[in-house]
Formats: sequence, structure tokens, C-alpha cells
Amino acid sequence: MSTPAEIPFPRFEQIPENYRIAPFDQREYLVDGELRGWEGPIQEAISPVCLQTEEGLKPFRLGSFPSMTTAEALQAVDAADRAWDSGSGRWPTMPLADRIRCFEDFTQAMVSRREEVARLLMWEVGKTWKDSCKEFDRTVDYIRETLDAVKELDRASSRFSAHEGILAQVRRAPLGVTLCMGPFNYPLNETCTTLIPALLMGNPVIFKPSRPGSLVFGPLLQAFRDAFPPGVVNAVYGSGARVVGPMMESGRISCLAFIGSTRAADLLKTQHPAPHRLRSCLGLGAKNPAIILPDADLDLAVRECVSGSLSFNGQRCTALKIIFVHQSVADDFVARMAQAVSALRVGMPWEEGVSITPLPEAGKPEELQGLVQDACRTGAEVVNPGGGRTLATLFWPALLSPVGPAARVYHEEQFGPVVPVVPFADVAEPIRYLVESPYGQQASLFGQDPEGLARLIDPLVNQVCRLNLNSQCQRGPDVLPFTGRKDSAEGTLSVSDALRVFSIRTLVAARESASNKAILADILRERRSAFLSTDFLF
Repeated sequence: MSTPAEIPFPRFEQIPENYRIAPFDQREYLVDGELRGWEGPIQEAISPVCLQTEEGLKPFRLGSFPSMTTAEALQAVDAADRAWDSGSGRWPTMPLADRIRCFEDFTQAMVSRREEVARLLMWEVGKTWKDSCKEFDRTVDYIRETLDAVKELDRASSRFSAHEGILAQVRRAPLGVTLCMGPFNYPLNETCTTLIPALLMGNPVIFKPSRPGSLVFGPLLQAFRDAFPPGVVNAVYGSGARVVGPMMESGRISCLAFIGSTRAADLLKTQHPAPHRLRSCLGLGAKNPAIILPDADLDLAVRECVSGSLSFNGQRCTALKIIFVHQSVADDFVARMAQAVSALRVGMPWEEGVSITPLPEAGKPEELQGLVQDACRTGAEVVNPGGGRTLATLFWPALLSPVGPAARVYHEEQFGPVVPVVPFADVAEPIRYLVESPYGQQASLFGQDPEGLARLIDPLVNQVCRLNLNSQCQRGPDVLPFTGRKDSAEGTLSVSDALRVFSIRTLVAARESASNKAILADILRERRSAFLSTDFLF
């Protein structure tokens, strides 16, 4: 039994005042340009941070948010559908320059809520204070970079072409009502990487925050309301069965942006009555491997693998989730890795230098412990002292070696601080693993021989969509494509790619006659159309 001095969880009075938070009971939701009061059932928001009390460890009640019903969800669909108005609504026909001004107003208002949103991030999902601020700042940067990218896209299409007697202007047009659903691990950033480009391209949006992560958007609802026309941005809360299913079944969702599990994505798509008409942008599961070759720089490999597998507790789709290491260097690598993992600090998210923080998913420590026990039954060991220990919502990272195909963690995405190491004799083994895996997001390759690396690059790039040389898997920079093969993704996200995902190439064409030239010249000169335009956006 741990004594209070050994328990990382604090008493409330031990929390530094600048990191404390008062319960945030959200009683409003945004639909049709209105912040509507909510008096119905609520969902409690419980922080992964527990507190020491006289009765023992108690979860900290962070607040609550609406648990909406099907009726409210369909009201959001109605509002977004009115804003779309079969493509004739104010937002989809608004000149791009005016939409950009709406975003500039929103971004200015968003920045003013930085501390409040970052504090909610820290308390609601257990992210360190530093990383919570980083997620907020990265999201603001993403918005600004997207505005620059859409201007560049517009400039490239602000001209007419003439081919075979046909004059044409090709631009990108919106798709329709878009449903955005982000994940709990990056509830602000990942939601905005779909919501922002979808909106910017002229699509009215409904977004459902993740749980946990629902409170994060509460302070931003007023900014959405004030910056955008009624019905253009709508927020719904509640269980997926009550709110998401009926929205999909309505058939009025034209585009689905979802980041989560493959199983959930498949269910959502089948709920739509015309799935062939549904454009989907999906970020799904991953089991990204690292491959450590005999000539790898082990200091570098260990540093990158520790960060890649355990940053934010390994709760990232881009995390390294299995490490293949050549048997000639396996003992040395594992020893160094165990030492590095043991040096990671376990504690509260506001503490300086902390690496491992409480897990926000209910039952996650027990789930991870089950994976560790299963691996040990099949021949692996926990090689770092204290690895796999649990206390309430904390799980001490576990480095497992040697792991083989009989272990569940060899195949399953653990999404937490469990690191399986697989020694191999022939590089064909990790390549076969990638070929047979249902996932195909990323891989990391560590080695120093250019010829040997080149022989692996060609087959591996046909299995994953990003191959990282001597570095961990990651999403950024945001200007680079982010996608996956097989069950890992559908559609491509980046600052510029996302603008294309949430739009479709559309053109106006006319025969190159004197009368048509005169008509087009008049439309352009008098600025009669937002679509037909040769304006240059600065």
C-alpha cells in the first residue's frame, strides 16, 4: 500500500493557484446562430486528475455539459441545411474575401481565450500544461496558415483558360453540410484541422466534441456565434447513438470528417441512406512500427523511440506502437531504452518536466495492464523497473521484450504507455509485418547505410504514407500531407490538402464567341458573381 507521500496525486491545496480550475458547468449549445440555454440531462465531466481526500483518492469533478437528444441534433441539421440552402445560402455563395474576414474575427476572439481553453485541455485530457498551450497555439497557427493557403489556391484559379474554342474558369466549390468529429487526445487541434478548412471552403458545419474533450470548446462558442452567419457553425453534445446516428440517417450530411476508430467510422458511413454520396475524411487507427537496423545510431534511436512511443502517454495515432530491433543490437537497445523510460517523470500535468500523466479514458489502466499480463504469459518481460504499475488513472510505462506474434500487443493498437520490442534476425520480418498489418499510416527506419536504407524505402513507401528516416513518426509540419493506407485513413489532410478534401472542382464554360466574351466581361467587370472572378487576394 502506498503512503500519501508516495502518491503522485495532490490534495487540492497543494495545486499551484495559477493551475487551479473552478468547475465549468456548460449550460449552452450553439445552433442557428444562437447560444441556446440547456435545462435537460447533463453529462458529468470528470478529470483524470484525482485528489487526495480524507476518504482516499477521489476523481476531480471538472464540470458538465449538455447531453442532448435526437431532437436537438436534428435542429442542428435543420439550421445547417438552411445555411446551405441547396448551395444558394449566404455562406456558400459569399466571396472568399468575406469568408476570410469572418475567420480573422474568429481568430482574434479565440486568442483572447487562450488561458481558459489551455487550462481545460490540461484538466480534461491530462495533457501537460506546456503541451496544452502548444496545442492551442498550433491550432491558431493552423488557422492562419490555412487562410494563406486558400488565398494561394484562389490566386491559382483566378484566371480563364481557352481550349478548343471553349472558355472556362475552374474553381473549387463547397460540398454541403459537414459533420466534424475530433478525438479526445487532441480535441481542439484535430477537430479544427477538419472544421476550419470545411468552413473556409463554404460548407456549413456541425461539430460534436469528443468525450473527454467536450468542455474545451465551451469558451469558444460565443466566438463562433459572433464571427459566422446563423447556421454556419453548430455544436451538438451527447452520446453518438442519440445525436450522431440520427444526423447521419437524415441523409442531409454531405461530408463526414471523423477521427477515431475504424469500427465507429464504418458504422457512421453505413447509417447514411446514400453512402455513395457521402464524402468522407477519416483519420483512423495505426500501429506504426520502428525498425532498428544493425548499424543504427542507438543513442539517436533510443531518444526518438522514447519520445515517439511515450509523448502524451503514447495516446497519439502517430505514436510508435511497436519497435522491431535487429537481434545483434537488441540487448544493447533494450537496456538503453529501459534506462531512458525509467527516467521519465510520472506526475501531474502542471508539474515541470513531467512526462507521464493521468489517463482520461475510463478503465484504460486496467486495459493496458491486461495487455502487459498477456505479453508476459507469451514470453515477454517488463524490462524497466516498476513498469506496468497502476494507481487510479496513472499507468507507469511498461517496456516489453521480447514480444512475439502470440501477444495481443503485437497486433492491437494499445494507445497508451506500453512499448513492445520485437527482436528480429531478418529485415523481411518487419516488412512482412507491415504488409500483413491492416494499418498503413507511418513507419520509422533507423540506420546509417544509404544503400541498405534505399533498399527498404522502395517497398515500405508502398505500405505506409510516411516513412521517417532516423526520426519518430509524427504529423507535422502541417504543410505536409497527413493520411494513411488501408484501415488508417481516408482522404488527405494538410494545410492545402484539406481545402481540396472539403470541396470539389467546379467550372463555368462557354463557347468562345463574341457574345459570350461580352457576357463574361460584364460579369467580371461589375463583380456580379462570387464564383466567376479574376480578383487577386492579397
